[in-house]
Amino acid sequence: MNPDRNNDSNTTSSGIWKGREAFKGALAGVRVLDLSRVLAGPLCTQMLADHGADVIKVEPPFGDESRLLGPPFDAHGDAAYYSALNRGKRGMVLDLSKEDQRQDLLTLLEEADVLVENFLPGTMEKWGLGYQAHLQERFPRLVYCSISGFGATGPLGGLPGYDAVLQAMCGLMSINGTPETGPTKIGVPIVDHLTGYTAFSGIMLALYSRAITGRAQRVEATLFDAALSLLVPQATNWMHSGVTPTPLGSAHPNIAPYDSFKTQDGNVFLGILNDAQFKKLCLCIERQDLIDSTQFASNASRLQHRQALHREIESTFASWTRDELCTALMQRGVPVGPVNTVPEALQQSHTKHRNMVIEDAEYRGLSSPINLAVTPATPGPAPPLFGEHDAYIKQQIARHPNNKVKA
Repeated sequence: MNPDRNNDSNTTSSGIWKGREAFKGALAGVRVLDLSRVLAGPLCTQMLADHGADVIKVEPPFGDESRLLGPPFDAHGDAAYYSALNRGKRGMVLDLSKEDQRQDLLTLLEEADVLVENFLPGTMEKWGLGYQAHLQERFPRLVYCSISGFGATGPLGGLPGYDAVLQAMCGLMSINGTPETGPTKIGVPIVDHLTGYTAFSGIMLALYSRAITGRAQRVEATLFDAALSLLVPQATNWMHSGVTPTPLGSAHPNIAPYDSFKTQDGNVFLGILNDAQFKKLCLCIERQDLIDSTQFASNASRLQHRQALHREIESTFASWTRDELCTALMQRGVPVGPVNTVPEALQQSHTKHRNMVIEDAEYRGLSSPINLAVTPATPGPAPPLFGEHDAYIKQQIARHPNNKVKA
């Protein structure tokens, strides 16, 4: 691996935070210390890096656990999981249980704008790095983002939390799956993902507020809150009806037909939101009788007779191929799509058109879904190797005029 692959040697500014002239964006000049590990925090800071922030990833001596979450592993021995979340960052190792290395962190914070951490609540306080007691007054312009399972207070405050555990606790598993399978985990770590985006949004709001008021603040994102926020419309359905939601497979609790259907050579997902779309569907597949039936005259009646409607539609779809059906319906304004595998999804021509897959000599991954017209995202270099930039960053810390100041 080229030791200068992150182009630090080609930048024009000096000091610990060397601005990367090659990477511009909406957040160019914003300096971020990333103490987080695994998914939510690293995803948040990768998005910041994609949009121009200079991110230093600080790992403990045992490293980010996601480096080991394989196979598959890359040529350097890091899991593909790690590479999905840490591009565009520089990397160093600090043991924050040691006083001298906490001093190095404080020196880095002298010029930082954002700190992101996802330790168990109370850990930073134990090290003398808590926001309210130690950092807020010393670094008044520092946006401090804390990510945790449940927050620091309350009945579950301070306890560890992981994505699937929160899916279970917050009701998401209870509405995912089928009556036959029972509660089922969602196939991606959706709670971690949303928590990462929640943290990202909170940091953006805090930076904007700081620009207006001159004051920074603490941002908190928890998996618990993010998981509960996903219960739309299931939570309000229960609040208004008193009926406990149950697994419906691919079906929607409030809309029909809104489900997966078999065709001659695979499944499609049909999304009908209103009566006009239902009429277009029926005319396209030559089922005028469904339009004329009082059972299917409105969304409410279609919901009441959803199983009968599903059988009628699926029996007709059996004479269509997946591609023929999707083409015919979409041309008529009926939302439908093939149920693709992951490779099929990534190899779609529209995926290429949207530049959602990054492939170069050193890195393969998914691009940022946030699109800005004037300052677009620029995915940075491959994720740092473990401690890759230690020597340079620690050399700059040693030269910093405040490196001897004690917390």
